[in-house]
Amino acid sequence: MAETPPSLLVVDDDPLIVETLRYLLGNSFRIHAAGSRNEAVSQARGLPGGPDVALVDLGLPPVPHRPDEGLALIGELLAISPACKIIVLSGQNDDSNARHARTLGALDFIAKPAQPEPLRVALFRAARLRQQEADAQALPPALLRILGDSPAAQASRARILQLAPTRFPVLITGESGVGKELAARALHECSPQASAPFLALNCAAIAPGLIEATLFGHTRGAYTGAVAAQPGYFEEAAGGTLLLDEIGELPLELQPKLLRVLENGDFQRVGETQTRQLKARIVAATNRDLRQEVRCGRFRADLFHRLGVLVLAMPPLRELGQDRLRLLDALRRDLAAQMGATPFSLDHEAEARWLSYDFPGNVRELRNIVIRLLSRYPGERVGMAELEAELEQDSPPAPSSPAPESPTTTLAESGSLIETLQREGSIDLDAALRRVEREHIAAALHLARGNMSQAARMLGINRSTLYNRLETLARHGEGIGLDSPDAGWNGQ
Repeated sequence: MAETPPSLLVVDDDPLIVETLRYLLGNSFRIHAAGSRNEAVSQARGLPGGPDVALVDLGLPPVPHRPDEGLALIGELLAISPACKIIVLSGQNDDSNARHARTLGALDFIAKPAQPEPLRVALFRAARLRQQEADAQALPPALLRILGDSPAAQASRARILQLAPTRFPVLITGESGVGKELAARALHECSPQASAPFLALNCAAIAPGLIEATLFGHTRGAYTGAVAAQPGYFEEAAGGTLLLDEIGELPLELQPKLLRVLENGDFQRVGETQTRQLKARIVAATNRDLRQEVRCGRFRADLFHRLGVLVLAMPPLRELGQDRLRLLDALRRDLAAQMGATPFSLDHEAEARWLSYDFPGNVRELRNIVIRLLSRYPGERVGMAELEAELEQDSPPAPSSPAPESPTTTLAESGSLIETLQREGSIDLDAALRRVEREHIAAALHLARGNMSQAARMLGINRSTLYNRLETLARHGEGIGLDSPDAGWNGQ
């Protein structure tokens, strides 16, 4: 079934212009004509939803030598159909009339006499914009928050819409901060189960000993502290979506149990024998290379293949081109409203630097830069120097302790371990392992100039894991004195 062409309301008292447009555009638009303001209002009210596009002459009877009737009509058409795209075609083409028409809500102003091709292009552009807005209104909010017109952003939205109707697991991959949880929410909101719960569990944020009970639930007395029966995430997600974030951090011993749930669709609470059915769709997310994790023996190959039947790869911000400016505009506007601040602007040099910057922390970093600029320069024009001071690569080195000259040399390799055991008869293994871990972390942070994301990549671990290990070292009095430049980042 062919799509219905968009409706075009031509408002002009010159019959020749109307007939010419019917001839040129009759196959592409449903054309309705009016010769006066009152007739145009009547025509617009008779169209379901009003016209999609309107081409309006300013000089209409009874005073065709003045723009009053046409300017008044712009407001009346938008009152009938706020989504209508209005193009003014008028011989009264001085700059004040053009500015006034745009202020009232006109999309474009074209002076008479107009060549057919530019006019046709303008009308098609207006119709396309109207259709894009109509399509966007039907999309879930989470999908609309994946902003951008770049091929990578459009491909992400298209892939989400493609995967949303299925019930198979989806593996979302991408660097830290690219919006993996937002993509998971969009998958859920675009699915037939959108009214059911959406739950997210960060596998790196829960103590390994508690993950099983958190996922599966537990009975009363299943372990010390289990004073009452408690459902887990598998149950509470019901018929909705369960996001297992940072799936690469799932303990190896728990991976076979997750695999069984995915394959058989049933599970048991910790401490009970009753079998329960999984009704939720499982979505997993990771910033690790799970294939490499499989090769290193840190992730089960069968679980990887079960989770990775469908893959959604979220692009890093550096691949989104001009979308970085669109994200800046959107976040600047929204955050300014939240903070009660006046938005800042970038000068030409700063804008060029913004587009050349790689944003290693992706959207999360972009958001925090915007917050800092809003707090420091509300309503001001930000130049290159002010922007450069907020970019991660210019942050001073963070570690206060010097890195060892040879961080990969261990006690056993130097021979001192044997001497120590012979002399003292025993050694505190946990303390020794913490010292080695501290040396490696300090070395990575030194090389990364305090950048937590880069240091984590050097060490082959997730940044959340790096934070947890730093906290553990600090609790044992072996902190590194870190004041990370990206401390306090949040989001996905």
